[in-house]
Amino acid sequence: MHAVALAKPGGLDNLKVVERDTRPPGYGEIQVQVRASSLNFHDYVVALGMLPTDDGRIPMSDGAGVVTAVGEGVTEFAVGDDVLSCFFPAWHDGRPDLRKVTGVPGDHVDGFAAETVTMLAQGFTRMPKGLDYREAATLTCAGLTAWRALMVETQLRPGDWVLVQGSGGVSVFALQFARQMGCRVIATSSSDAKLARLGELGAEHLINYRDVPAWGKRVQEITEGRGVDLVVEVGGPGTLPQSVKAAAFDGCISMIGVLTGLAGEVPTAELFQKNARISGITVGSRAQQLDMLAAVEAGGIKPVIDSSYPLEQLADAFRHQESQQHFGKICLDIGG
Repeated sequence: MHAVALAKPGGLDNLKVVERDTRPPGYGEIQVQVRASSLNFHDYVVALGMLPTDDGRIPMSDGAGVVTAVGEGVTEFAVGDDVLSCFFPAWHDGRPDLRKVTGVPGDHVDGFAAETVTMLAQGFTRMPKGLDYREAATLTCAGLTAWRALMVETQLRPGDWVLVQGSGGVSVFALQFARQMGCRVIATSSSDAKLARLGELGAEHLINYRDVPAWGKRVQEITEGRGVDLVVEVGGPGTLPQSVKAAAFDGCISMIGVLTGLAGEVPTAELFQKNARISGITVGSRAQQLDMLAAVEAGGIKPVIDSSYPLEQLADAFRHQESQQHFGKICLDIGG
């Protein structure tokens, strides 16, 4: 089979097409013909070598495909079933712990930049009805991260305020899920064109943060001094002070990304005066994924796809991601 492997020390020029042997499934495993994957920031930092992996690692955490063989002891899936990967194959339910967040495909073990994978069946769920392979493949990391931020770590109610930053996969999914549950959404971006698209998806108020650097104060004005109940924080230290300013009393900042750096100042006095909290979020569990899939089906949510590349052009797909010109998810077409 064809796959893309990352040679040490990493870097996009070290992503190479290789031939790898397939193997039949053992006990508790399924073999899957991979049909699509999607790019996440996590995959990008793996490809750059910022998260060191074994030499020759096959990257990509997201995968959607069809079962081609079933090992002994597997009862949940059959040949021909459409399946979706889990970011944390060992995190089935409950709260996270260190043991549950090991075994990430494309990082700790080989991932989905391959035409065929053989993995434990517990590392997959069904694929949602009504979505194609590309669309489904966007859900396992970005979609589930947004779902957990809105539906697990907070207790949002219809009419609550949510702020999303930018137009990447997590932010767009958070906007879609928030609107599905009747929340009001404020969106920030540096691009008026992207803000217009976020408005079409249901964002009620739009802020260009280049024009309005003190956007936390603007959020307070929009909400008549209340602030937002949830900030979906993808920027990190560069945006966190404004997120604290934007947060409501007893609000939550879901810390999901660090696009602006790994460390910085936190306005701690304002944070505790508001009785607000920062909640670190890394994707979610298999049970949470199944809940999300049910919501996607019930609400008719369609993932927003920016573009798609063939497997052999994975490095070019990452370069497009690097440019930050995309809106929504960048996908890979694999096999079939």
